[in-house]
Amino acid sequence: MAARANALSVGQPAPPLELHTLDGRSINTRELLGKVVILTFWATWCSPCLEELPLLSAYAARHANEGLQVLGFSLDGPDDLPAVRKFSSGLSFPVGLLGSAWAGGYGRMWRIPVNFTIDRAGRLADNGWDDKSPAWTAERLERVVTPLLRG
Repeated sequence: MAARANALSVGQPAPPLELHTLDGRSINTRELLGKVVILTFWATWCSPCLEELPLLSAYAARHANEGLQVLGFSLDGPDDLPAVRKFSSGLSFPVGLLGSAWAGGYGRMWRIPVNFTIDRAGRLADNGWDDKSPAWTAERLERVVTPLLRG
């Protein structure tokens, strides 16, 4: 039985999730063991998302050689695909449409932006549902992600 979002626990194995990218690839978090992984959930109609994504993209580009992988899940619908393609073309990480509000063991995406961080061993290192202000800031990236890259 798939884990429910209220069963997410920092330090425990992160639920697997697969991104079907806009360019037709599939990336499963299970295949990313050994990397620090950020799952970011966003939409083109979400102003805070559009503010955080360029910051996250720049951080991801700077730290890609250290084993950071960001996967971007857009909550936009198929009709908004041109807008998603246009916005994501400037991002340094792969993006795909989530397809519904449900993201497996991460639950229903009812508040965005929301992000989850997985450590190199595949454990949940940061649960976006636990943070009242889950959008990435430079300070939050340094506090949450940078230590995982160095560890």
